[in-house]
Amino acid sequence: MAGLKVGAPTPQAITVHEASRVLEVGFSDGATFRIPFELMRVYSPSAEVQGHGPGQEVLQTGKREVTLVHLEPVGNYAVKPTFSDGHESGIFSWDYLYELGQQQDVLWTQYTERLAAAGADRDAPMAPKGGAGGHACGSH
Repeated sequence: MAGLKVGAPTPQAITVHEASRVLEVGFSDGATFRIPFELMRVYSPSAEVQGHGPGQEVLQTGKREVTLVHLEPVGNYAVKPTFSDGHESGIFSWDYLYELGQQQDVLWTQYTERLAAAGADRDAPMAPKGGAGGHACGSH
C-alpha cells in the first residue's frame, strides 16, 4: 500500500492536543510519539516546503505558534493536516509520522542549525511568496 513499508507499525490512536500543540500518535509496535505541530509544519512533506528536489527546501520560520485546524484521513495510509497558517498541502504517511516522532531530537537540531546557517530567526515571519520582502533568503 502506498505510504507504508511492509510490516511497518500503523497508528492505533491519534490525538490532537490543542493546548500543548502536539499530535500524539500511538503505533501498533507500542511506540507513542508526541509530535509538536511546529515540527510537523517545518518538515511538511509538501513541495511548498521540500521543494522539487534536493537543495530546493524552503526554510520555514514563524511556525512556533502554529496549530492544527483540521486533520483529515487519506485512505488507510496517511493524514492531511490543515495548519492555522493556511498550509494544507502536506500528506503525512504513517511511515513519515513514525519517522518524525522517532527522529524529532535530530530533526530539531538540524532545523536550528539550518536557521543559524541562514541567519534566520525561528520566530520571524515568512517572506511573502514570490520573493518580495526585505529578507534575503537566496534564489527561488
